[in-house]
Amino acid sequence: MTTPLIVVVVGPTATGKSDLALDLAEAIGGEVVGADASQLYRGMDIGTAKVPLAERRGIPHHQLDVLDVTEEANIAAYQGSSRADFAAIQDRGHHPVLAGGSGLYVRAALDVLEIPPTDPDVRARLEAEANAAGTAATFARLEQLDPEAARAMEPANVRRIVRALEVIELTGRPFSATMPTRTHVQPTVVVGLRMPRARLDERITARVRRMWEQGLVAEVRHLEPLGLREGRTASRALGYAQALAEIDGTLTTEQAQEQTTALTRRLARRQESWFNPDPRITWLDALAPDVSEQAVALVREAIRDNGRHG
Repeated sequence: MTTPLIVVVVGPTATGKSDLALDLAEAIGGEVVGADASQLYRGMDIGTAKVPLAERRGIPHHQLDVLDVTEEANIAAYQGSSRADFAAIQDRGHHPVLAGGSGLYVRAALDVLEIPPTDPDVRARLEAEANAAGTAATFARLEQLDPEAARAMEPANVRRIVRALEVIELTGRPFSATMPTRTHVQPTVVVGLRMPRARLDERITARVRRMWEQGLVAEVRHLEPLGLREGRTASRALGYAQALAEIDGTLTTEQAQEQTTALTRRLARRQESWFNPDPRITWLDALAPDVSEQAVALVREAIRDNGRHG
C-alpha cells in the first residue's frame, strides 16, 4: 500500500494558507500540521492568526500549542516532532497537510536538512561580541569565514549571522555545509499562494487592525504573568512585542499597529524571497474565486501519480 502523500501549503502571511489547508484536509482525508514558529505557543492565538478550535471543522491540528511562552522555539525539536506527526498521520491512512510561512520550519519538516549543534555559552559570547563590534563587523567576519553562507543571508540579520558563527566554531565546518538541499525526504506536493503586493499589503493592514479589535492587548496582559516578557522567542513575535510596548506606554495604540503592519509587510517580502526560487512549488492566485478547487484538483492528481509510482 502506498504511503499517503504529504501535502504542503506555503506562501506569505495573510494569503489564506490556513483556510486552504482545511479545504484540502477535508477533501482528501488529511490532518493539518502547523509550520508557524509563533503558533507553537500556548495562548498566543490572536496575534498569530491561529484557527480557533471551533473553526477547525473537526480536523486534527498538530504543532499548535506545544510550547509555553517561556520556552524557546527550537528547529531541531520541531523537525523531530513534525516528522513524528507525519508518520502517525500516515499510519492512520491520512495525508499530512503542512501549512505555514516559517520557511526554515517548512524545510526542516520536509527536506534533507542536517540540524547543526548549538551551545548556549558559545551563542551568548558571540552575541556579546556582535553587540560590541556591531552588525557590519560581525557580518564581515562571517564573509571571511564562510562567504557562501554570508551571500545567503541578510547582512542585518544579527541572530542568523551569530548562529552561523556558532556552527562554524562548534563543528569546524562552514555553516553553508549544513544548509538544506531542495530534496524532499518523502513524496510531497507543494501548493503556493500568492497575490499582488498591493492587495497583500491591504490584507496585512486589515489583519493587524482586526488583531487589536479582537483583543490582542488583553491576550498579552494575560500572558505577561505566565512569563511572556522572559520568553526569548515569544516576546519578540510580531504584534506581541508591539503590544508589550503599548502596555509599557512606549508606543501608542496607533504606533503599535503601524509598527506591526510595517514589520509584517517586511516579513511577507522575506517569505516571498524564501519560497519564490523553489521550483517544486506550484503557485496559485490566492484571490481566484476557485483557488480551493484548483488546489484540490492539483493535489488529487499528485496523489494519483504517487499511487501509480509508489
